[in-house]
Amino acid sequence: MDVVTYEMEVAATIPPTRIFKSFVLEGNTILPKVLPQAINSVDVLEGNGGPGTIKQINFGEGD
Repeated sequence: MDVVTYEMEVAATIPPTRIFKSFVLEGNTILPKVLPQAINSVDVLEGNGGPGTIKQINFGEGD
């Protein structure tokens, strides 16, 4: 298993709290819809979505 860190700064008109809620708290359902060519699914391996939850991101095949 590898750990990947990525940082990017983007100017947006959406409030930071809404972006955080969408991508971190509801990422299981939103990420596969926003990036269907890159992310097949997000599975919760342990936890209930709170602190300490372990998620597995299943990436697409790629080109």
